[in-house]
Amino acid sequence: MKAVKFLQSRWRERPRVAIVLGSGLGDVVQQVQGAVRVPYRSIPFFPPPSVQGHSGVLHLGNMARTQVALLEGRMHLYEGYSPAEVVFPVRVLALAGVEVLIVTCAAGGIAPRAVPASLMFFSDHLNFQGSNPLAGPHDARWGQRFVDLSKAYDRDLRSSAVKAARRLKLKFTEGVYVALQGPSYETPAEIRALGRLGADAVGMSTVPEVLAARQLGTRVLAIATISNRAAGLSKKLLSHEEVLEE
Repeated sequence: MKAVKFLQSRWRERPRVAIVLGSGLGDVVQQVQGAVRVPYRSIPFFPPPSVQGHSGVLHLGNMARTQVALLEGRMHLYEGYSPAEVVFPVRVLALAGVEVLIVTCAAGGIAPRAVPASLMFFSDHLNFQGSNPLAGPHDARWGQRFVDLSKAYDRDLRSSAVKAARRLKLKFTEGVYVALQGPSYETPAEIRALGRLGADAVGMSTVPEVLAARQLGTRVLAIATISNRAAGLSKKLLSHEEVLEE
């Protein structure tokens, strides 16, 4: 594949871990040592993000003595991209050697324990985006057609994340994430319904990348920054600026 070969020509190391940085989390790239910065626009077939807080740069380097690939920004369905375009970067990195995907996002808290400035480690998800990146003509390079999602989120990785959060005295919880298409925020009635269906947090991303990663056999850890209480659960009006600030 052209995109894989292009990345291999830019960085001879094989990335072991890929991290997708969600809204407002771009500062994490400063922790990458010896980084090679590759703009998405220069990578064959990579779609560029258009949302504030998603700069569209791939960082290849070392982090905690591990070869990593950091995606500074992601594509969303609400931008008009197809599901296949949204997950293309994850598929390319998996074929380039990535074994673990850490996917991050900002989310609205639904469960009482999902409060702003806390983290949520996903134990499961509800896909309410109305699409699936695995649908359509099957390409064997991406993995099997039918994918078991009973263990979509790796228990061992989640256990390690919980231990790290406790050691660092971070506020966190584990829970079920529900993905909607957006870009409008949910109504209070929708949040009440989603809560009754078992959702602990809500957002507009992450699930497509998880599906593509699991199809390729990549282990997944998903972490949300709870940026706000979901619609109707606080007196604040929701805004993207608040999400980025939190």
